[in-house]
Amino acid sequence: MNDKNRFAFGRNWQAFLTVVNEESIAAAEASLMKLLGVQHLAGKRFIDIGSGSGLSSLAARRLGATVHSFDYDPQSVACTASLRQRYFTDDSLWTIEQGSVLDTNYLATLGQADIVYSWGVLHHTGDMWQAVENVFPLVAPGGTVVLALYNFQGLKTKIWTAVKKTYVGSPRLLRPIIAALVCAYFEWWNMADRLIHLKTPLPFDDWRQYRSQRGMSRWYDYVDWAGGYPFETVTPDQVFIFFHPRGYELTFLHTQGSGLGCNEFTFRHKQTNEPGSTPCVA
Repeated sequence: MNDKNRFAFGRNWQAFLTVVNEESIAAAEASLMKLLGVQHLAGKRFIDIGSGSGLSSLAARRLGATVHSFDYDPQSVACTASLRQRYFTDDSLWTIEQGSVLDTNYLATLGQADIVYSWGVLHHTGDMWQAVENVFPLVAPGGTVVLALYNFQGLKTKIWTAVKKTYVGSPRLLRPIIAALVCAYFEWWNMADRLIHLKTPLPFDDWRQYRSQRGMSRWYDYVDWAGGYPFETVTPDQVFIFFHPRGYELTFLHTQGSGLGCNEFTFRHKQTNEPGSTPCVA
């Protein structure tokens, strides 16, 4: 796909870095521990596919992992490097590179890791299933894969695809207006939902709670939702069916039901001596 038709994820992440603080990092660490079911990552190797802002990589490093971060977008690479410079200056245990999950020659240089992590990335590559397929050789026997992929919503998915295409095809000055309209849409429905459940229906009143979930910013996620293109979606069943025959067991699942957002998956690869296991590489 022509890069002119891609959303500038790195530019959005650069803006997000201005609001990253200790609270954000602690939330990202808590999210990782929940997804992996652990309290630390000491002695583990962690590959972050599509590192974006670098926040998840930073969280993994602070939890003790040796980290290899890469991203297709040069500005995202710069964001990750900026966080490393801020918190782990000249750290030899945190490598950052530009690379693509669709480039098998590049992936072949990475070796294997105990944890392969890609949150909200593979559905933006333009070839999601090939990207997921390319993850498998990176996983060490007995290793873990953590993915977050956009939920399939039928007609709503077609509408969101049209919104995202409109955003990336619009003049730069028009894009903040589109993002603001997306923000207004979600905040209106959020206020209506809170009113129905007899909660104070104030706009923006749950943004702080949202930050506590993964350390992310509601506004910059709205910008991502408005413009994140390429864009593909998937059902939880499709992901499970893709992983299970390859020797993976599902250890964590959070789905959005019929709603917008990412379904979260943690899969553990069965080692070859475990009952019912199959080789890691399909």
